[in-house]
Amino acid sequence: MSEPTPLRRVEDHSEELRAADGRVPGLRGRATRQRLLACTLEMLTSTSYRDVKVIDIAREAGTSPATFYQYFPDVEAATLVLAEEMAQQGQHLRLIITEGSWLEGEAMATALELVDAFLVFWDSHRSVLRVVDLATDEGDGRFQKIRVRLLNDITTALAEVVRQAQKAGRIPKTIDPMAAAGVLVAMLAHTAAHQYGFEFWGIRTAKLRQSMARQVSWGVTGIIPPD
Repeated sequence: MSEPTPLRRVEDHSEELRAADGRVPGLRGRATRQRLLACTLEMLTSTSYRDVKVIDIAREAGTSPATFYQYFPDVEAATLVLAEEMAQQGQHLRLIITEGSWLEGEAMATALELVDAFLVFWDSHRSVLRVVDLATDEGDGRFQKIRVRLLNDITTALAEVVRQAQKAGRIPKTIDPMAAAGVLVAMLAHTAAHQYGFEFWGIRTAKLRQSMARQVSWGVTGIIPPD
C-alpha cells in the first residue's frame, strides 16, 4: 500500500501558492508569481525597501499592478514570501553543524565550513535580511518570527555540540549551552552582515573567517584550535 504522504505534500504546497483571492494558480500563474517575486527581490537589491512600489515591480515583470494584486496584497506580502524562502534556504547552515565532525582535529574544519557558509548566505540574501532586520526592529512580529526561527535552529544545533563537550568534561557545566551558542551565532550573523565594513577597516576576509572559525570551534568544543 502506498503512503499518503506525497499527496499531503502536494496539498500543502498548493496552499502556500494560493493567490490573494484564494485561488490556486496553474502553471502559468505560478510562473507569473515567481517572476513578480524575482522582480521584487531585484528591486530590494537596488532600491530602499520603503521606496519599492507595486507599479515598478509590475513594470519590471512586464505585467500590470492589477496582476501583482492577484498574488500579493502589497509589497510587504511579497517580501514576506521572499523572507520565508530565505529562511528555508538557511536550513543548510544547521545541517553543517549537525552533520559535521566536532572531534579534536576536525572541529576547526567544520567551523570553517560553517563560517564560509554564513558569509556566502548573508551576502546572497543581503537585501532580504536587511528588510527582515528593519521590520524586526520596528516590531513587526511576522518578520521577527522568521529571523528568530532562522537563528534559533542554528543556535539549538550549536548548543547540542556544547552539551556534548560538557559531557566530555571539556566545558564547565556551569555554562549554559544555549547562551554560549547564542553568543556565537550573534557573532556570526553580525560579522557576516558587516564583512565589507571589515574590509574597509583593513581586515581581510581570509583573516576574518579564520578568527570567526576559531571562536566557534573553541566556544563549542572547549578545545583550543591549532594555529
